[in-house]
Amino acid sequence: MAEAAVDRSSKSGLGPAGKPFSTFERLVAWRYLRARRKEAFISVIAGFSFVGIMLGVATLIIVMAVMNGFRTELVSRILGINGHMIVQPSDGPFTDYADLSSRLAAVPGVKMALPLVEGQVLASAQAGGSTGALVRGARAEDLTKLKTISGNIKSGDMVGFASGQGVLIGTGMANQLGLSVGDLITLTSPDGDITPMGVSPRVKSYKISGLFEIGMSEYDSSIIFMPLEEAQLYFNAEGLVQSIELFVDHPDDIDTLRPKVEEAAGRQINLTDWRQRNQTFFSALQVERNVMFMILTLIVLVAALNIISGLIMLVKDKSSDIAILRTMGASAGAIMRIFFMTGAAIGIVGTVAGVLLGVLVCVNIESIRQFFSWISGTVIFNPQVYFLSQLPAEMQLSETISIVIMALTLSFIATIFPAWRASRLDPVQALRYE
Repeated sequence: MAEAAVDRSSKSGLGPAGKPFSTFERLVAWRYLRARRKEAFISVIAGFSFVGIMLGVATLIIVMAVMNGFRTELVSRILGINGHMIVQPSDGPFTDYADLSSRLAAVPGVKMALPLVEGQVLASAQAGGSTGALVRGARAEDLTKLKTISGNIKSGDMVGFASGQGVLIGTGMANQLGLSVGDLITLTSPDGDITPMGVSPRVKSYKISGLFEIGMSEYDSSIIFMPLEEAQLYFNAEGLVQSIELFVDHPDDIDTLRPKVEEAAGRQINLTDWRQRNQTFFSALQVERNVMFMILTLIVLVAALNIISGLIMLVKDKSSDIAILRTMGASAGAIMRIFFMTGAAIGIVGTVAGVLLGVLVCVNIESIRQFFSWISGTVIFNPQVYFLSQLPAEMQLSETISIVIMALTLSFIATIFPAWRASRLDPVQALRYE
């Protein structure tokens, strides 16, 4: 075999002592990749290495894409209903909230200022059943601009809300209490009227004018939107609001807006941004993402170790060929490059196949989830547990490139030692024990 390779390379004008990575070296490396019958076991090891790298790269891409999708969806939905910056008073309540909201909304980079009155209540239906809920009192014109709510009205409309005669509830709460548009929902607040006997709970029923569904079950089952003036009356907050939430164009650049907002407020205020309110949650997501990347990298590392074992066995099997090539003029560097290309080819092809498999799965991730749910007869990725109605996957080019570089680096490093062993093989000793 070695003589035939040398003969073909000689006819093409390229001998063993040619340029690095010459046609001769590539020809011999390619020949070693094609297993003959007696080399079947080595071929099996190479196949496992290829499959391991492919699955490792694909798994990394899929898991990272799903975690990125998780973060993007959660951020967009959490921040879609909650402001990016919360303005609260420190020198008295916001009694001039209308003018203050106009000034804050005029700050460059701020899309909307939303005055709010909030309070915890017990929501119940006349037919029975009750659940805890958070009532958010907001102006109809502001809620219309908040497309997370107004753009996701699944039943009914905002006409009753705008007229101050109805409330909006999530589909999760409606299903839990057996309510629909037009029904009455009874709200009970512990902060009611003050009597000689103490504070009596306030109980009042409201007509449901619409059902919204933002796709995050925690919010769909726990939030009630009420007209601002009605919420002020219900929570004994006539003429004032508790906070003003600001929605900005670029949430990640929230720090640059702080001095502008403080200046526009013209009074003592406390500012809290979305990162501070959700710091524990998003920090946990980031830590989990980094740990998963390191753990799944071990799959690629194990596959790279298989390349080492496969190449070492190939070097032992081809010791006589190496000796012949050396005696015919092939340098130690040429032998090293031949076996380096043999092992690197497994890593390169496995990485490319892994990227293609990972992209294919990410593009069809929701269809795959539904298929396995149908096969198993169970709900995989239950929205009641994960807060999202479908499985998200968002690939990032920089992250995919880093995965590819990591896989190729591990594969190339794995080939260095067996290739070095092959280049150090003594031709005389190899031919003597052959």
